[in-house]
Amino acid sequence: MLADKACQDAGGTFATPIKRHRGRELTAKEKSANRAHTRLRSPVERAFARLKAWRIFRKARVSPNKLTSIVTLEKQR
Repeated sequence: MLADKACQDAGGTFATPIKRHRGRELTAKEKSANRAHTRLRSPVERAFARLKAWRIFRKARVSPNKLTSIVTLEKQR
């Protein structure tokens, strides 16, 4: 699972970007790894931002299964 820098100590299940420490710059390999990590995370971040912008989710009082049906119908329009 990909995570951001805030989850640095989350354990082995999360892949986080390499953090720069004081007095040490990142190597070219580390920068490249961070760029690849960002490329994989950015579409997911944009999807969550888009879902948060939809007004229907702000006042939803139904089960997640019902919301899935609503979203599927909305995408077909």
